[in-house]
Amino acid sequence: MAGIEDHHGGANRAEEFLQIFKKGAEFTQDLLKENERLRFQILKLEEKERQEPGVPSDDATVRRLQEKISTLEEEKAQILDRIREVEEENLDFANRYVDIENENNMLANLYIASYQLHSTLDFNEVLQIILEIVINLIGAEQFGVMLLDEKTNSLRAVGSEGIERDELPVIELGEGVIGQMAKTGENYFVDDLEHYQKDLTNPMVCIPLKIKEHVIGVIVIYSLLEQKSRFAEVDYELFTLLAGHAATAIFSSKLYSESERKLTTIQGFIDLMTK
Repeated sequence: MAGIEDHHGGANRAEEFLQIFKKGAEFTQDLLKENERLRFQILKLEEKERQEPGVPSDDATVRRLQEKISTLEEEKAQILDRIREVEEENLDFANRYVDIENENNMLANLYIASYQLHSTLDFNEVLQIILEIVINLIGAEQFGVMLLDEKTNSLRAVGSEGIERDELPVIELGEGVIGQMAKTGENYFVDDLEHYQKDLTNPMVCIPLKIKEHVIGVIVIYSLLEQKSRFAEVDYELFTLLAGHAATAIFSSKLYSESERKLTTIQGFIDLMTK
């Protein structure tokens, strides 16, 4: 909703800027015309004085006209300053509008991705959707999805991209960066993204997959696509939102798979008993 409100607020502000520009331009034109008219009156008085040297000039009228011109000049300068200020505000608004559009597009993509995640209860399909989201939304090139085995308290890779799944190490809960993030539930990003050297036990990014405060696994990223040189502000929001949706989808699909297996086992037992 915040994106929509910003969008409407931005549209109203744009309309306000256009009205200020229009009024400022019209007023400036009026000032210029009035200035020209007064100057013309002064020239007429000066010309009359030259043509009729015996007729005393109206010095008070001339001074009054000159003062009026001076006032109009000051008002014109103020209007021009205000127009320059509005132009700067308009440029800032245009930049902000682009940012809002990009953010809205990202949120729309996340909404679609979330819908896809929750559209199936098949674990392999959920995993494949997660991999595609991390590639397309985050821009990751080499990464893996690791799930926590609560019986052994260790993290094992269940899916990967750009790296063979078997290459990813088994990590004990609390061990190294990956194990610590799985234990604390905090996001991890390397300080110097540009000079990061790939280390399978020390990823550039580690995002815990959490259901509330319960961590069921992590997404580990080791490299980004060539066109992705850094993370934008919205990426950090996407990481957090994605981790929650992905965790829920994984957990639901695993529960469904287990219940299906149990149901199949029970049905097989019933079939044996009734034969």
